[in-house]
This record gives sequence, C-alpha cells and structure tokens, in this order.
Amino acid sequence: MLVSTEWLADHLRDSNLIVLCIVDDERFYLAGHIPGARMIRLAQIVTTREAIPNELPSPSNLQHVFEAAGLSNNSHIILYGERSGILAARAYFTLDYLGLADRAALLDGGVEKWRAERREDSTAVPAVRVTKLGIRPRPEILVSLAQMTEYSRSAKGDAVLMDARPPSEYAGEKLSEDVSKAGHIPNAVGLYWRNFLRDDSSTELKPANELEALFHASGVTAGKEVVSYCRTGMQSSFSYFVAKYLGYRTRMYDGSFYEWSRSSPPVQH
Repeated sequence: MLVSTEWLADHLRDSNLIVLCIVDDERFYLAGHIPGARMIRLAQIVTTREAIPNELPSPSNLQHVFEAAGLSNNSHIILYGERSGILAARAYFTLDYLGLADRAALLDGGVEKWRAERREDSTAVPAVRVTKLGIRPRPEILVSLAQMTEYSRSAKGDAVLMDARPPSEYAGEKLSEDVSKAGHIPNAVGLYWRNFLRDDSSTELKPANELEALFHASGVTAGKEVVSYCRTGMQSSFSYFVAKYLGYRTRMYDGSFYEWSRSSPPVQH
C-alpha cells in the first residue's frame, strides 16, 4: 500500500507500472511530473449529489475514467498528487470501492520527496492507450447517513468513528467551510489527518508503530472497525488509507459532516 521514492525509481520502467498524478489544477502536473505519470483530475472521480460535494460517481463512470488513463487489471498503480497526499488517498479509496486497490499504493513523500532527492522530472505527456478494465464494486465500504446515525448512538460499539478534520473544527470552536453547524458527530473521536505525517512540512507517513500509537490512543484496538469522516470525504480518505494500511477493518462516511450538518441528527461539542 506504500512505496518509497527509491522503490519507484528502481521500478519506473516496469512494463505493468502505471503512475497516476491526481490534481485539482492540471498546472500541478504540466509544470513537471514523475516521468511517465498520467494525470487524473479530482473532478473526474468525484461528483455532487443532492447538494453534497465529493460523492462517488457511478462505478461505470469511474471505470471509464481509469480505462482512459490506461489501467488494466494487471497494472501496478502508484498514486501521488496535490494536497500532501489527500488526493492520492482519495484515488486509493476510489480504487478500493471499485475492487482494484489490491494493486495500488501511495508514493510515500509524494513528488515533493521525489524532487528533494533530485530525481528525474518530466513535462512530457505520455501517449495513453485506452484499455478495458474489470471492476468489482464494493459498496460495503461506504457508510450512509442512516448507518452513521446508528453508529453515533453508541459509545461502546465495535466501530470507532474518526473525525479527520482539524481539532478546532472537531471541537466546534470553528465552523468547517460551508457548514452551518459546529461540532462533531456524537461519540466520534478527533484525529486530525495531518497527525499521520512526520511533521508539518512533510508528506511522508510516520513509522507504523507511531501510527498505531495514535490509533490506540483514540480507542482503536484489534477487532475494531474504523469509520472515517471529515467535512466532505477528502481528509477522511487519508484516515481511511492509514487505517487500512495498519490492518484495521475500514469504512468511510463520504457524505461526512457536510451532509450530517444539513440533516436532523444532533451534533456534539
């Protein structure tokens, strides 16, 4: 699920390797990227549904996006992108939803570490052949509003609800962007996604034992399920990735606090 820049440099010319750069703004890619990387825009893998942003499009639409990027069922997929790994993690979550994440990994440290090590950069846009891709959708990794409401009613269930937003938003000291209610989903724990990174300027994950300690301190133990959420399902994609990387059963409430705050369930401060 995680590869180093050294590993990628050694395997960059592997015939089945596909590097995907996930961007908000294509200038991030066009200004320079890892050689051979293909670009996917975030807008291609999210949609707004019933006024809730960053929802998953239909499996068939997502299948076409990844086919257009040249993915096949034999591809080994390496992901990186903007926002300190959030967009790469969202792409991983999307591939997991399609049943394809067993052949996907994040580039630890992203292009930032790649460049800091003075590795090869490119502005050439590779020719991509559209492929055929078999998918096995996994809707069970998604948590609905109704399911989240049930989860929120118990502080001692088998699931730990994990809020990936900044502490001030979790605590209700600050409103999340475009959200009218302050606070968090009842019985959720707050674990800011950036706490998983080595430091404020890094895009590398902390060592696994340090990540485990963060999860344990939040009440996540063996046998517990982690249900991540944030504002609109972006930050929580990183929490989803890390929880799965550590071996926990993981799901995501992708409607997140944006949907919750527009509905009738209560909030907690």
